[in-house]
Amino acid sequence: MKRRTFFIILLLLIVVVTVSLCGRRCNHEVPTLNVDSLFFDLNKEMLAQRAKQADKVFTNLSRNGLNGVVLYAEQGEVVYEKAFGWRDLSKRQKDSLRIDDAFQLSSDSKMFTAEAIMLLNAEGKLDYDDDVRKYIPELPYEGVTVRHLLCHRSGLPRYDAMADTHWPDRRKPFSNEAMIKMLAEKKPDIYGAPDANFFYNNINYALLATVVERVSGQRFEDFMRERIFEPCGMTHSYIYSMRDDAAVSMYMPVDVHGHDMYRSGPVKTQNDYLNGVMGDKIMFSTVEDLWKYNLALDANLILPDSLQAEAFVPGSPEWNNDENYGFGWRLSKQYPNIYFHFGWWKGYRSLIVRDAAHRRFLAVLTNTTTLIPQDITFDFVSDTTVMLPPSESWQP
Repeated sequence: MKRRTFFIILLLLIVVVTVSLCGRRCNHEVPTLNVDSLFFDLNKEMLAQRAKQADKVFTNLSRNGLNGVVLYAEQGEVVYEKAFGWRDLSKRQKDSLRIDDAFQLSSDSKMFTAEAIMLLNAEGKLDYDDDVRKYIPELPYEGVTVRHLLCHRSGLPRYDAMADTHWPDRRKPFSNEAMIKMLAEKKPDIYGAPDANFFYNNINYALLATVVERVSGQRFEDFMRERIFEPCGMTHSYIYSMRDDAAVSMYMPVDVHGHDMYRSGPVKTQNDYLNGVMGDKIMFSTVEDLWKYNLALDANLILPDSLQAEAFVPGSPEWNNDENYGFGWRLSKQYPNIYFHFGWWKGYRSLIVRDAAHRRFLAVLTNTTTLIPQDITFDFVSDTTVMLPPSESWQP
């Protein structure tokens, strides 16, 4: 495709030069040839080709169980967006999914929690190498820093396993503060010494949400709305909160319900007492809001580029299975300059991919437990057979 594009551009230049010389030699008026429009048509053709590639990939995935919404963008242009399937698969009269539907991001929420911590760091309100007990003195474990939490190197125990054993009434929400109180009382065994190795663990980002609250003096959901969602124009994004709920509702009050997939068919996922814990999950957003956030990162709207870049630095010296972790983003040796995260929690799966080298972005949000295949989606994002020319306003 690169060779074809080169020859098309070369042909256009030959036409322009030939027409100009002929006009001068024949003393005829040289017709005006709008080269910009020719290049625009070429870009339009490439956009259409890339959109066709995307539609082929995701239509095939929808035939194999993808029930969700997709947005793909390149060089500042939304190339492809489409909704596949239904909001509530348990209904006989099913409502079609829409592009502006909000899904739970599950673990993809972590990149936003990390951004909140980075923002507080930039304002001088915390340091990455501070002991977490500076902000959560009840924590009964020594030597754990904010950086260890960000990079999943704390060695702390899993809060969900602890709650499954010790939370007496699962009809009541389990919260971040309840988690910290239980850690102080029960002191479950750690998985390893701080900074010994990488161990992906939701407790790290749940504790970071509490750090945000105690440093800022705001509720986590309010801080996220005021400092990140609203400045980025993310009008459909929010943190689901059961903070003031006396009991766990049967279902979350949302338009798009999560579903567990069984051989007998989909079952709408009920609300869960662990959904009261924030920071590691439970953010809701749309593909278009995620695209706005990606543009905000490009434009350094939240943080200067030098500070934002820290999110994409490998946090561990070792690379397990050729993967590493920055601040809320995963990294892969196989796909350098691609930063991503998968989410999976209580009936939802999601994928967010950011290709910094080619300025590409992909968001896939689903409301089932059907796997989003990494190899297929990453091969699509990294495919260079069709590439849009760099945007004039883009400065890498």
